[in-house]
Amino acid sequence: MNNRVLTPLTLLSLVSLIACTPTRVGDQVALSSPATWQHAPSAQASEAVDLKTWWQGFNDSLLNELIDQALTANHDLRIAAARVREANAMVTVAEAALYPSLDFSLSGGREKRIDRIVGVPSKQGIKLITPTADAVSGGLAAHWEIDLFGGRHLEAEAAAAQAEGSQEGLHAAKVGLLAQVATNYLELRGVQQRIGILQSNIALQRERLRTLQVFLKAGLANEADVARQQMLLQGTEAMLPQLTNAGQKLIHRLGVLLGEPPENLEKRLTVAGPLPKQMPTMPSLLPADLLAQRPDLRFAQTEVSAAAASLGSARADLYPKLVLSASGGLGAIAVGGFPSLAESVYALGSGLSAPIFNAGRIRAHIAAADARLDQVATNYEKTFLLAFEDVENAFVAHRSATESLGQLTAAEASAEKAYRLVDALYQHGAGDYLAVLDAQRSKLAVSDERAKAETAVGVAMVSLYRAFGGGWTMDASVSAFENTSAR
Repeated sequence: MNNRVLTPLTLLSLVSLIACTPTRVGDQVALSSPATWQHAPSAQASEAVDLKTWWQGFNDSLLNELIDQALTANHDLRIAAARVREANAMVTVAEAALYPSLDFSLSGGREKRIDRIVGVPSKQGIKLITPTADAVSGGLAAHWEIDLFGGRHLEAEAAAAQAEGSQEGLHAAKVGLLAQVATNYLELRGVQQRIGILQSNIALQRERLRTLQVFLKAGLANEADVARQQMLLQGTEAMLPQLTNAGQKLIHRLGVLLGEPPENLEKRLTVAGPLPKQMPTMPSLLPADLLAQRPDLRFAQTEVSAAAASLGSARADLYPKLVLSASGGLGAIAVGGFPSLAESVYALGSGLSAPIFNAGRIRAHIAAADARLDQVATNYEKTFLLAFEDVENAFVAHRSATESLGQLTAAEASAEKAYRLVDALYQHGAGDYLAVLDAQRSKLAVSDERAKAETAVGVAMVSLYRAFGGGWTMDASVSAFENTSAR
């Protein structure tokens, strides 16, 4: 066989024998997690809890509608989905460098130049002319950089890891969105319930003021009693605009989360509704499950993988690069007065290049990539600890709110009992009407605190599911959202 053919075949054989990448860097970060949660309740659900649709555990149809709308129209989700498409496209760009490139070219033209003079025989002797030349050429050209030391493969791996990271970013945006919608909705219902209690309190205090004014005319009260009651009434009335303002802000926030103007929600949400009486089941994930469920941890892991691949790619720049090229085609040229010439042309070649001197550029690039890997690895460890802190804080908040709710519920029952006793004495003529009003006011004050505690229990449950990364799963629903957002 011709040596010209053997040389390319030998090079290709060497390439096929390279089965490992000497520049590859490990991307594993050792993380140790405890076996159990420190502040988890002793009695947790024995069966697995569906984290994907945890908000349905509140059994509130309006909350379900709001979340469905948010998952469809939220701008943060649409931005995150666009980033996923962008990152996936960049993976294709990076992987394209692993394959040969093939280009087609076609060119032609006519040329007449004064510096090309040709002598042509004639009757008068040799005649000097500047002939017109017509040339046409076309063909294919191939170029392939052989990835001897894995630099291109590692660049593609880095791009793939970044694409996975963008997918985890979409999951994280979804987890955060669900928690925000549910939290704002529960807080809105809690504020509306407190507004109702406050309005009853204001009406009660107005009645007490009217009674004191009647007693003052009858000489049974003094002006100081009336002034103190006026002060108490005015202070209570001042709380109403604050709660109303808080409720309107929550509606406005929900409007942004749902991707529509706030006024579109006011008709649906300004009508006061009760807090959900049903709560989702307490999640029972183990600490080790966070690595698979929390998107921020998964994203931090993809950053480590991408940085490790980028470091390996930077190291590959220290080694030689081999390039194979080939081209072939047809060309034709016709010069005025001469026979035209048409011929096939081809070229085969290979090249080898290695860095000799670059003023430390490659070494500096490697050092920067190595520092980047240290950064993301440390951030992964930190994110892991923050995830544990998030879950433990959510457990503590839920336990505290639940205990407060139990105590305040008992206090509300006691206040209700005291009011009934005082009212019974008054109905039998053995009590004071002002004492009845005071008993009612005390009961309403306890009811307001109970409403705040009830809201806190629901919000703490939402925080717990957010801490566990609830609200997403790798299924067709995510792909459907991405396809919808792509239009």
